[in-house]
Amino acid sequence: MNKRRCSTMEIMAVAAAREIRDREVVFAGTGLPMLATMLAQQTHAPDCVIVFEAGAIDPRMLHLPMSVGDSRTLVGAAQAAGLFEIFNYVLQGGRVDVGFLGGAQIDRYGNINSTGIGPDRQRPAVRLPGSGGSADVAALSRRTVIIAHHQRRRFPLRVDYCTSPGWIDGGATRRAAGIYGGGPAAVVTTMGVIRYREPTKNPYLASYHPGIDAQQVQRETGFELDISEALETQPPSAEELDILRHQIDPERIFLK
Repeated sequence: MNKRRCSTMEIMAVAAAREIRDREVVFAGTGLPMLATMLAQQTHAPDCVIVFEAGAIDPRMLHLPMSVGDSRTLVGAAQAAGLFEIFNYVLQGGRVDVGFLGGAQIDRYGNINSTGIGPDRQRPAVRLPGSGGSADVAALSRRTVIIAHHQRRRFPLRVDYCTSPGWIDGGATRRAAGIYGGGPAAVVTTMGVIRYREPTKNPYLASYHPGIDAQQVQRETGFELDISEALETQPPSAEELDILRHQIDPERIFLK
């Protein structure tokens, strides 16, 4: 096993990058999705196309942007469009292969809550920012990758509010609801990577990060995970770490 020291954020960035295939169109948000897409573009997926909500299409960034609206997202871009064009022509046009998502709660079937915590939807105990464009990304991408901090309270059996649909209630319920884009392919967390089985969409632990075991992941998850086939997450290679640390985020803005 690769014994070089790396942080949880570095492991997550690399695990997320490996979800991207060459020539795919990737809808990326601020933070780890940016690190992942830039890393993929500089390693195994040089021709993946990054799109940002604010309008940049297919940039070749020289420096890590601080947000999706940062002017650095336009370096080498094929087009400087706008939010309307990204959502209407790119996303609704069915052109996004991978959409990155996050949220305060992720339930058994990958449904995401970023609206409010608590049973009373009119007066939630905690009011969250809401959807933004995440519901569109969840419904219209060919598949999604969710990035999350792994805590039991963040992984309930059922979300308090479904902001962005995952596999709904499992099985064919997503298609029955009229959502034809693909659902969650993976949930990359601070503890491991969760995936979904066909055709039930039941979640299973694909891998746990170095220094953690499968039982620890289950204890921090509010629903049952199949952990029977879980393996240790493949550690970052020397090349991946070098690119992340010295080319993508040398100031350690997100790789804290």
